[in-house]
Amino acid sequence: MIRGKSKECIAMLLAGGQGSRLKVLTAATAKPAVPFGGKYRIIDFPLSNCVNSGIDTVGIMTQYQPLELNDYIGTGSPWGLDRNFGGVHILPPYSQSSKSEWYKGTANAIYQNINFVDRYDPEYVLVLSGDHIYKMDYEKMLRYHKEKGAECTIAVLDVPLEEASRFGIMNTRDDDSIYEFEEKPKNPKSTKASMGVYLFDWQLLKKYLIEDEANPDSSNDFGKNIIPNLLADGKKLFAYQFDGYWKDVGTIASLWEANMDLLDPNVPIELKDKNYKIYARNYAEPPTLITKTAEINNSFVAEGCTVKGSVKNSIVSTGCKIAEDAIVINSVLMPDVEIKSGAVVKYAIIGQESVIGMNAHVGEIPPEGDSAQKDICVIGRDTVVASNETVTQ
Repeated sequence: MIRGKSKECIAMLLAGGQGSRLKVLTAATAKPAVPFGGKYRIIDFPLSNCVNSGIDTVGIMTQYQPLELNDYIGTGSPWGLDRNFGGVHILPPYSQSSKSEWYKGTANAIYQNINFVDRYDPEYVLVLSGDHIYKMDYEKMLRYHKEKGAECTIAVLDVPLEEASRFGIMNTRDDDSIYEFEEKPKNPKSTKASMGVYLFDWQLLKKYLIEDEANPDSSNDFGKNIIPNLLADGKKLFAYQFDGYWKDVGTIASLWEANMDLLDPNVPIELKDKNYKIYARNYAEPPTLITKTAEINNSFVAEGCTVKGSVKNSIVSTGCKIAEDAIVINSVLMPDVEIKSGAVVKYAIIGQESVIGMNAHVGEIPPEGDSAQKDICVIGRDTVVASNETVTQ
């Protein structure tokens, strides 16, 4: 996608959300840096999508608790994004005036980085979220955008009608052109939910960002302002139908569900596809030790672990220790967690470097096995649950 000293398409990745719905997991960590799937971070998915789609220039807009995310991204070498022209760039908030300010909204985040985008003189700009789990070929979306003669293309996913009111819904004509956008409608007219993946003609987007910033009544948001303004002005907006796996992991329940989906053979997200890898910064870890007392069933166990107890339908991240007589069921252990002897962990997420003491009980089986009927128990990072203690919330 390189044309001389310009790029045909670059990506701008919104990674500055506070992540308050992830509670203690994001108290000191940006949401996109939260561990996922045993050896990944959430941000690995959109970054890998870019690389696998031939997009080699990515601006990452950070804001809340950015230090761990910045360290994790580094020069971008794990994703092949350490380049002299292009590559990955961390873009914290700043103002072109003498007064600095945080990003006021998703549109303002791109507005503050207009100069960065203009450095690459792109024809198209892809705007992404840093907190979704999915595998998507953006190059196909770009091809669709060109074929339709679109000025803005929005990726959509068909959702059940009863769930449509939770999403931004795109109402379309027979040719998939968008005539209306409804934010979380009570009575949805369609089931085409926005995935938060936008492809724009850059010069058009730049014009609307500047106009939006000049409007003191604007929320500076793509869904609330930019998209409705484009529609009101009769611009060519099209919906791009995506039919793969996609999950917004902005809540404890959805983060737990997405991890559990990795263990379900009926869910269409495959991490072992050699033709479409999810890349990550992986630190050297010794091989995992599984002793003769261990019992592991339908689980991911990453490198550097020592497993002596029972693990069922769970994600065990790098560097975890599970003692003999410990039981882990339907749970997610983030990196370097220790579960001591006799402890029982059920339907829980255990934050990084936490310790569950001897004979402690964390979480509980939901009524009739339905996890949707209760909150998943979550233990924050660097937390010690005392021996014999019971924690259910």
